[in-house]
Amino acid sequence: MTALVTLADLEERHPAELLTLAADETTGFRDDDRIDAAIADATAQIRGMLKARYSVADLNRLDEESRSTLRIDAIDITLYRVALSFARSSERIEERYKAAIKRLEAIVTGKAALSFAGDDGETRDADASPADIRIDAPERRFTRRTMNGL
Repeated sequence: MTALVTLADLEERHPAELLTLAADETTGFRDDDRIDAAIADATAQIRGMLKARYSVADLNRLDEESRSTLRIDAIDITLYRVALSFARSSERIEERYKAAIKRLEAIVTGKAALSFAGDDGETRDADASPADIRIDAPERRFTRRTMNGL
């Protein structure tokens, strides 16, 4: 399972917050192992929610736009999990976590959608459900118009 966010993403977007939240209680140094565990937990949580609507194969074919969208939510969820792990949660972090969960729930319920890279590099229709049946067939030969003279 590929992580939706990396430690480098967290460092790039929230360097001071990451340092403040993830400082080890005894040494004062940032505990990257606990951050990595929070990243894995956040990725599992997000993928678990999305599996209600998308297959595992679909989630592995996310295009870059959808990965970027999920990265935003993964960052907020990861920071929340890091804060909980170090007992340093705040209202602001919790609000960002709840907003990320709401955005994910909107995707799951169909109010928002993800897009996927197709086998040919094309992006799949964003509002298509994995349960949609798509048929590629030739045009009908027998219609009311063509049968009118019979």
